[in-house]
Amino acid sequence: MTLGAAQILAGRTGWRIDRQPGPDLAALVIGRPVEEVAALLPRLYNLCRMAQSTAACLALGLPCEGDPGAEVIRDHLARIFVTLRRAFGMAPLRPDVAGVFGPAGHLPRNVGELSGWLTSDLPAAELARAVVQSFSAGMAVCRPLPAPQGTQTGAFENSPAGRQAAHPLLRAIEADQGRSPLWRYLGMLADLEAALAGQLPAPRCLPGGTAIVQAARGAYALRLDQSDGRVTTMLRVTPTDHQLAPGGALEQALAGLPAQRPDLALRLIALHDPCIPVTLAEPCHA
Repeated sequence: MTLGAAQILAGRTGWRIDRQPGPDLAALVIGRPVEEVAALLPRLYNLCRMAQSTAACLALGLPCEGDPGAEVIRDHLARIFVTLRRAFGMAPLRPDVAGVFGPAGHLPRNVGELSGWLTSDLPAAELARAVVQSFSAGMAVCRPLPAPQGTQTGAFENSPAGRQAAHPLLRAIEADQGRSPLWRYLGMLADLEAALAGQLPAPRCLPGGTAIVQAARGAYALRLDQSDGRVTTMLRVTPTDHQLAPGGALEQALAGLPAQRPDLALRLIALHDPCIPVTLAEPCHA
């Protein structure tokens, strides 16, 4: 099922995700010339357009132009300085890399360095404090999930934090408090650091022709089969498909929230950053 939207519902036993199918956009590309499909896909899926374009060109054996890493940097900065600040009740700011890492120019490497960074006046540190203050210890923690594997569907940790799970700070945070909301937020900062250094995994094609491209939300997988210069099948798996899967990271995180805290549910949704519309249905009280 291709996800088109989702609704988060609160019940007596906690929060659950109502997943709603989206349109079958494969019908719009099957039978079209490969060059036309490569140009069309970034317009059909207009989030992470460069990642979409690169994956389409790779899967179809066409020349690739542009830099998905630059798109990751732009989107991470927009989240840190605009969308996440709004979600946590703070005024948005103009994106600025210096407001993330400060004079050190990089993320703290251990919990001791993190303590000093957290007390700084850096905007990214201010947002980190808001994350810590919003979720008490043990709340909204996810168990480790495997990394995504090609076009496999199901519950995988397909996120910036998952991509950077081996970063020393993320390993220290995970050892101390598990894969908490703070782990997820700091993982995005670590991913920004990697993107700025040109250290994101390069776009690649798996045996069989599936393209894997690193996008802002995680790894994007696309397979496009062709015959006589025309597309015959399309299979795409996005980070949101993995995040919102039954037993996935968002469902696990929501399971650790009280049903009476829709404000925290909204903040969790913002931290997980699905690429489809996700609405929250607050509990009704008789």
